[in-house]
Amino acid sequence: MKKQLAFLGTAAIIGLSGCGNDKTSENQSTGTNEQETTSTEEQKTTNEEMNMDNHEGMNHSSSSEVPENLKATENPTFLIGDQAIIKTDHMEGMDGAEATIVGAYDTTAYAVSYTPTTGGERVTNHKWVIHEEIENPGDRTLESGTEVTIEADHMKGMNGATAEIDSAEQTTVYMIDYVPTTGGEKVVNHKWVTESELSAK
Repeated sequence: MKKQLAFLGTAAIIGLSGCGNDKTSENQSTGTNEQETTSTEEQKTTNEEMNMDNHEGMNHSSSSEVPENLKATENPTFLIGDQAIIKTDHMEGMDGAEATIVGAYDTTAYAVSYTPTTGGERVTNHKWVIHEEIENPGDRTLESGTEVTIEADHMKGMNGATAEIDSAEQTTVYMIDYVPTTGGEKVVNHKWVTESELSAK
């Protein structure tokens, strides 16, 4: 009888140990998954913050003034006063917002990368700086990789910064007014969106 009890006791201990180990493995496995999920979420947040930081100093609203040598488009797709839907996300609350056209101009729009004159991280692939907002650009479209000096103040630390051309697009650019989809004040005279970044309402 004592042998049977001893055997049952030993079996129970082994059984409990086995469950404990399984649970520990489950916990360890779950912990790993939770860490992976947390890591992914943190990376996503970091990426979003970096994108926001790139446009943190952007002037949502600006004056209606444009460079003297910038020519208005004679027959733009969207006329002054027309309404259109924005199909780009240069800034939070822009994509899907309803825009009112304030101006339309024929030019070359450039995506540029530069380090702000005020310091801080390099801004990459900023859209858009137009041909007339570059110091002594000449008459020809500038090629990717060309180093230029920016003469626009869309963002803090932009005016006077040395930039590199990432890409160029000959197009009609529009100055627009819009209310962000995320709420907040109306943005007036925003510079710039290209024709391909707008769609008819």
